Amino acid sequence: MRKTISITLMSLIAALALGCKQEPAPKPAAHPAKTESGAKSEPGTYEKQKVVYHINYNDEKELKGAMRNVQNHINAVGKENLDLKVVMHGNGVDLLKQANDNPDMQSTVINLKKQGIGFQVCANTLKGKKINYKNDLFDVSESDIVPSGVAEIAALQQKGYSYVKP
Repeated sequence: MRKTISITLMSLIAALALGCKQEPAPKPAAHPAKTESGAKSEPGTYEKQKVVYHINYNDEKELKGAMRNVQNHINAVGKENLDLKVVMHGNGVDLLKQANDNPDMQSTVINLKKQGIGFQVCANTLKGKKINYKNDLFDVSESDIVPSGVAEIAALQQKGYSYVKP
């Protein structure tokens, strides 16, 4: 009986030892190379991305922050790896209203457009708020106007765009 208990106990210890075998820790996910300041050293570490930024507020500080987010996104991913659209509706169209009178916001919009960022404006908002896009909004053409801002966001998500609400 003692022999049976010893064999059973040894079998149990061996089974536990095999089950608790130390595996090497998994390698962490690849992250962009960082400089000493913590900034990413070069674009291109990320794969191609399709992103829609949703803007429906008109607070000047928040709008500036959102545009900084877009530029930081470009800096991290690289403009060649990014298909990014900013869709504005409701109070969000004030971003381009403010750009009419604010040289800093104008410069930001121009710079982002030069990097391939699309700015899309909701036709429902233009109609509902009686906004003339040619006179009231900065650098908007007819091709920038979408029938519905929220429907455009949903359609872009269906096409694989990631949603960001800065």
